[in-house]
Amino acid sequence: MASNPMPRAARPLSSAARTEIDRWTAKFPPERKRSALLPALTFVQRENGGWLTPELLEAVADYLDVAPIAAEEVAKFYSLYDLAPVGRHKLYVCNSISCWLCGSERIIEHLKERLGIGIGETTSDGRFTLKQAECLAACGGAPAMVVAGEYHENLTPERIDALLARLK
Repeated sequence: MASNPMPRAARPLSSAARTEIDRWTAKFPPERKRSALLPALTFVQRENGGWLTPELLEAVADYLDVAPIAAEEVAKFYSLYDLAPVGRHKLYVCNSISCWLCGSERIIEHLKERLGIGIGETTSDGRFTLKQAECLAACGGAPAMVVAGEYHENLTPERIDALLARLK
């Protein structure tokens, strides 16, 4: 088998990231290290201020002994990963059928107007990035949004404004 002429990325993974990835890989048979890809990317993204660089994607892939394209495909497929800098607070608004029927479009429009950005954009002060999620599994509290892992349900423009005022 021919060797890859392109050098692998220098290992920019912190010792904390390697420890966390090792914790996850220990849960799977050695030949299934790839199963730790999502939690590995999640940890590395959090550690890097909310987004993944090409170097970090390659380093995670290298550490898990998978092709770099596998890490990139996962990062591009799942909306919880970002491949460019994001705001301090990522606002994920659900737009699935239940939330849509309960007014998520109105919530999204209110956020766009209030923040002066569109879906996938970040405010000029770097505080907020607005994202749309296909489903947050919060149909009973529709419309819903997640910010830093915390669910906010039964949203109204007034509740949105109060939440934004609390986020520093």
